[in-house]
Formats: sequence, structure tokens, C-alpha cells
Amino acid sequence: MDSIPKWNLVHKYQKKSLLFGINCVAALSIFFFGYDQGVMSGVNNTINYYDTTMHFGHYDTTTKAVVVDNTLLQGGIISIYYLGTLLGALAGGSFGDRYGRIKSIAIGAVWGVIGATLQCSAQNHNWMICARLINGFGTGILNAIVPVWATETAEHTSRGQFVSIEFTLNIFGVVVAYWLEFGCSYYGDGSGNSGFVWRFPIAFQIIPLIVLACVVWLFPESPRYLVKVGREEEARYILGRLRGETGADLGKAEAEFQDIRNIAELERKTSNSTSYFSMLFGIGSGKLHTGRRVQLVIWLQILQEWIGIAGVTIYAPTIFRLAGIDAFTAKWVSGLNYITYTFATLICVFTLDRIGRRWTLYWGSVMQGIPMFLAGALSKVGQDASAKALTLGPGAALDHQNSIVKSCGIGATAMIFIFTAAFGATWLTVPWLYPAEIFPLEVRAKGNAWGVVGWSIGNGWCTLLLPIIFNKLHENTYYIFAATNVITIPIVWALYPESNQRTLEEMNLLFAADSIWNWEAERNFAILKEQNPELVQAAQRGHSVIDPETGLPRQGSVSRGMSLNVGQHDSMDSEKQTFKHG
Repeated sequence: MDSIPKWNLVHKYQKKSLLFGINCVAALSIFFFGYDQGVMSGVNNTINYYDTTMHFGHYDTTTKAVVVDNTLLQGGIISIYYLGTLLGALAGGSFGDRYGRIKSIAIGAVWGVIGATLQCSAQNHNWMICARLINGFGTGILNAIVPVWATETAEHTSRGQFVSIEFTLNIFGVVVAYWLEFGCSYYGDGSGNSGFVWRFPIAFQIIPLIVLACVVWLFPESPRYLVKVGREEEARYILGRLRGETGADLGKAEAEFQDIRNIAELERKTSNSTSYFSMLFGIGSGKLHTGRRVQLVIWLQILQEWIGIAGVTIYAPTIFRLAGIDAFTAKWVSGLNYITYTFATLICVFTLDRIGRRWTLYWGSVMQGIPMFLAGALSKVGQDASAKALTLGPGAALDHQNSIVKSCGIGATAMIFIFTAAFGATWLTVPWLYPAEIFPLEVRAKGNAWGVVGWSIGNGWCTLLLPIIFNKLHENTYYIFAATNVITIPIVWALYPESNQRTLEEMNLLFAADSIWNWEAERNFAILKEQNPELVQAAQRGHSVIDPETGLPRQGSVSRGMSLNVGQHDSMDSEKQTFKHG
């Protein structure tokens, strides 16, 4: 295969070893994403950062805590990052669909290096705001493209496991950021007055980004993207290396290749417009119903933030104080919680492809909602007992109230651990995997970018509103999170079709129904599957792509007469195919 450089690892490795390499590169990008998210929480509590350099707060010697004097500036520095991810995702999705996944990943990594370099050298808040915007732009590009590249190379039977492993590295990135900052806090006299305490942790992320920008060129382009742009010979070769060409694997790559060609032709005939505006409102998408898919992924990401993970991060220190945990020990407890969070993500690795996306979200909502209700109740009882203790003098009554405060604090802390573990095992991964699975090949990178837009909106929204909500409602805010978890169950049941154990090419059949309801989508999918046996998974339907006489793959042409309309199958003899959108 002369068109693929000789140094590309696709020539040396195949099947599991090649997929493992791709997974490692994708995981490196997701690790950076987690690290980048986690690093700012420690940076914001460094004296040299918030007082000497950014000038939005000061250190209270009495309470030994940060006092924020300019909440707008503090929130703006954090929130501008999400504007960057939003813009980067849109730019990356468009670039990725036009020029490929590999080039997009490399460019995203370069933007990230520039942003991180500017952040760690920032001399004032204006500098930092610009640096955060650039860093977010790079992150947005990577988040829009990396999951797509991962899902397009993985087999449909293990696609969920493939991406779940990457998100274990995402939370591991948060853990590394947390403990690195914890260690840096002891630099010098331990007061945090040195710029090294916050500049070094930010600069550390440059290392994985440089590695990512260099090694990604050693790996193959997505075969689905190559089919889309007409480079079919390369696509077929890469699929053969990914799936194998001998023994039990004979014919597997050819079947998948024919499916991709079929669906690519169908999409070109069915959809008339691929702009972001058209995608958002479903203009010209016909039976592909792209607008519906865009709305599903945006709201799934927004719901991910409002089920409580952002609020737990903000309010957890207060709960730890209720448990009688001092500031120093609270840092260790928070670090332990992150470690538990990381190990919990491994549950998803082994369950997501077994029970599916929908059931993963179901049990996650239950196991998150219950701790949120209990955390709110325990915090309320603890706060009331603490207030009552202030009115009592020394004696048995005071000891009793203090005992209640500590018990409630410990109970609420346990709820935080249970919640974050359940989130890591369920809702952390699915909202990132689902957008990379369900969109048509023609706009898959752009479609996944809409998911990143939803995540950016959800995070930005939470960053701006949750401090205000907690200030007004205090621990009662947890009831909002609990109620949101309850609401997600009927929403997922009614509106989100199952993508598990279905090929990426089957998604167009799954979303071909005109109804928004899941049960209609499944019914319509079953009919279309029977109506278009040549459209997807040809080898499994008796339409073998292996010539029985020679034992070699047939050089079959793209199937004609394909349709996404139930009961309609266009004439195979027709020169001009028309696809009614009914």
C-alpha cells in the first residue's frame, strides 16, 4: 500500500495489537482532557495565583481560607475555557470531516500546547483569559475528533469497552493533577507564595500534548473517513489490518467495507445539507433526521452536568467540614475520592457492551439519585445540629449535638463517595460515546462536535449558576440534582434508542423513523433491516462477500435500490435513484 507511509504502524501491527495502539493514543488525549479539567481547582487556591498575579482574592489569616473579592473575574477565567471548547469543537468537527481525523488530532494538540504555554507564563488576568480560551479551543478540537476516531476503528461488539478504557484515563488525569498540585503546595516554605506552585502543574500538561502531536502520525486514518472521501483502496487495506484477513476473520473486513460503501452512498443521496445550522434544525436531512440526533446529544451532555457531578465538586469541602475533618485531612479525603472515582470507571469497561447504553444510564441514575437525596437530608440535619450547638453551653446536650453533626457529616461524605463512584461507572462515559456512534458518516465529526457543544454549555451553565444556587439554597441544592437523576430515567427510556451491539452503519436505519419515540424507532429499524438486507452486515445475512469457488473476497459494487422508507425499495435498474423523505 504505497499511498500509506512506510513508517505507519498499520503495516507492522494488526487486529488487537493495532487497536491497542490506537486506544493508547486516544487515551493520551483523554488523559490530557481530564488533567486540564482537574488542574484549575488547585490553581484557584494558590495565593500567588489569586492574590499576587490575578488579583481576584486575598488570603484570610483568621479563617486560613481564600476570600474572593471579584467573583466575576474568578468565574470568567474559568468559564472562558468552555467558550474555547465550544468554538474548538465546531472548528474541529468541520475540519475533521473535511481533512481527516489524524490531522485534526495533531492540530488540536498543537493548540493545546500553545494554550498551556501561555497559561503557565501568564502575568495578569487578561493574559490568563486569552490563554484559557486558546487552551479550550485545542481541547474542543480533540474532544470532537478523538472519540470519533476511536469508534470508527473499533469493532461494534467492543466499541463501548474501547471508549470506556479511555475515560478511565480521563479521571486518572484528574487524579494526577490533584496529587501533583498537592505535592507542589509544599514547595518552598509551603505558604503557596511561589509562582512555581501553580505554574508547574499547568506546564506539566504540555508533555502529553507534545507526545500526542508526534505519535498520532504513526497511526492509520479512519477507514470510514477514507471511504467518504473516495480513498477506498486505503480504507480497505486498513480495515483488513484492523479486522484480520485469515481463518475465522476471512471476509469480516470485506463485509464491513461493503457496508461502509453502501451507507456512504445512501447518505449522499438522502441528505442535501451538512452545515452546522442545517444539522441543528434538521434542514435537508430527510430520513436521516440529523436534527433529532443533534438535540439528543446536546441534552444528554447537559443532563450529565446537572445530575450532580459539578455540584458535588463545589460543595464537597463543606460536607467534609461537617464531618469534623480539618482542612489538611480534607485534602486527603478529596484525593481518596478521586482514586475511588478512577477505579469505578473500570466497571463501565466490563459492563457497557454487556448491558447497553440505556441500562447503564438507568442504574447510574438510581445509584446517583439516592445518595443525592440522602446527602441533602444529612447535610440539613447536620447544619441544624451545628446551629443548635452554638446556643448550648458545655455539657451532655452540647456533646450530643456535636455527635449528631459529626455523624451526619460522615454519612454525607459516604454519599459523596457513592455518588462519584456511580457516576464514574455510568454517566461519565455514555454521553461521550453516544454522539460518536449515532451520526451519519458524512457528518460524524460535526455531530460529535455538537455533543462537545452540549458539554460546554452544561459546564459553563453550572460554573456560573451553581455558586449562586448554593448561596441561596445551600444543601437543598442536592434535591435538585436528585430530582434531575429521577427525570433522566423516563427521558432516556422514551427518547434514546439503544446503540449497543449495532454497527455505525446501522444507525441510519435506527433513526429513520419520523417519530421521536424510541419504541417507534426500534419497530421501524426491524422493518428496514428486513427490507434492506444488502445495506448492512451483508455477510451475516446470507449475502456472502466471499466467492464460494475461489474463497476470495468478491469485488462487489455498491448495492443499488437502497431506501430508508419503510415499504419502499427503489428499482435496481434505475439510472437515477431518488429517495423520498416521506
